[in-house]
Amino acid sequence: MQVIRFQQLLAAVPDTTVILLAIESSCDETAVAILRGNLNKAEVLSSEISSQIDIHREYGGVVPELASRNHSLALRPLIDAALNKAGVTFEQVDGFAATAGPGLASSLLIGHTAAKAMAVAASKPFISVNHMEGHLLSPFIAGDKGILPNISLVVSGGHTMILHTKQFGEYELLGKSVDDAAGEAYDKVAKMLGLPYPGGPEIERVARDGSPVAYSFPRSMLKRANLDFSFSGLKTAVLYTISELNPETGLATAEQLPDICASFQAAVIEVLVKKTIRAAQSVQADRITMSGGVSCNGALRDAMADACKRHNMELEVCSKHLSTDNAAMIAFVGLQKFLRNEYSDMCCDIDPNLPLNTLKLRK
Repeated sequence: MQVIRFQQLLAAVPDTTVILLAIESSCDETAVAILRGNLNKAEVLSSEISSQIDIHREYGGVVPELASRNHSLALRPLIDAALNKAGVTFEQVDGFAATAGPGLASSLLIGHTAAKAMAVAASKPFISVNHMEGHLLSPFIAGDKGILPNISLVVSGGHTMILHTKQFGEYELLGKSVDDAAGEAYDKVAKMLGLPYPGGPEIERVARDGSPVAYSFPRSMLKRANLDFSFSGLKTAVLYTISELNPETGLATAEQLPDICASFQAAVIEVLVKKTIRAAQSVQADRITMSGGVSCNGALRDAMADACKRHNMELEVCSKHLSTDNAAMIAFVGLQKFLRNEYSDMCCDIDPNLPLNTLKLRK
């Protein structure tokens, strides 16, 4: 274990540069990334992703058994591809990281166990990472000033949260979804409209040809003092609207789809943007970050950018390929932990319901 002790000594030096290999397998995408960096700057040497969208599309959602089976098949080739693209040998890797949760248990086990095995084989540190912390900090991967204080909107298929990020490891939860996350609402509404899985990109595509004011869908909880979200009422409103428009079939027509999609999307975006700006004002923050799969939505990015400009706030949004599930964000969190000597015990386990370590929710 001399190698680990040597790395611990190096970790005390702020500008120490290390190379990490990370695996992300929390749901239906297998991902491997190689990252090199220090506390202030990180460089993604490679980021390989094997998507299972086509496999699960016919089922309208992710089938856990299929997901884990395909993780097993894809992982080894992805590791080889990531090392080759990065120009890094296995022996040059200083540490290994993997997602511990939240996610599907059978999928998490594949990546978490593989990273542990590699760490043992190489006598290098292993770092267990929270998937949501990966999303939360992903806007800083391409920066060179470290992790800066900000108000963070994490918006994905399974989570919608607003957090006050004060520094690495110190996050205050200001608001969250009390029912469906924004991405989940996109998927469910898309299914109502007969659009394929995943619903977010499909609704965004169809909405480009529609009017955002064609239908007056509810902006749930927007007028409440807290910063929580609720999208289940919006989802129900869309269902009732479709039923009223087409009582005989209960299905939206091709002509109605663009306006319904545009109006639904406008309702989601207005709530997300206004509550995030309100959160920033409540703590006098001048920087907002946005991450998670839904942050790929072009209309949301434009609306948030316009709002930040009006309120003299900086906006940090990572590139779209780092917004969806990927291993580069896991490696980035792993890098922060590695350089702070926050290694994981080899006995640590996955947790499908792993919570983000946050301070008490403010009311």
